[in-house]
Amino acid sequence: MTHSDANIHATAIVVGTTGMLFIGPSGAGKSALAFACLAEARQGGEFAALVADDQVLVRIHDGKVIGLRPAPIRGLIELRHGGIACVESLPAALLQYAVVPVEGPDVERLPPEEETHAVVGAARLPLLRIALGASTPLAWLRALISSRRSYLGQKSL
Repeated sequence: MTHSDANIHATAIVVGTTGMLFIGPSGAGKSALAFACLAEARQGGEFAALVADDQVLVRIHDGKVIGLRPAPIRGLIELRHGGIACVESLPAALLQYAVVPVEGPDVERLPPEEETHAVVGAARLPLLRIALGASTPLAWLRALISSRRSYLGQKSL
């Protein structure tokens, strides 16, 4: 960890070349959703790997958000009520989106357009909300990413 790394409570994964940072309080479902996305991608024959679970070191480099794994938790993800599992992992990845699991009747049906999440200091990532219990969370996220990119005139995931 360098002096500029921030240790945040989150889970980071990469699917293909897209890095996602799952955020929220302890017990919110970050690890479960990240693991489901990894499994969904792998079942479809895609590259997918964990960067870090529970603790993600975040570094800002040239305005980009980089997620790094702390060495002691390399390849480990907590599957709540099941234990700790070993999965394929990467030491670091560019993070393009923050993902927050949501649930319950008090959650807004439609979040604010172009919502972002402050990661560290002034660094922000586009924020995607995903319902806990979504049967295909990666497909859900891809639909949100695609519509967001279409709005911005960018290529889809």
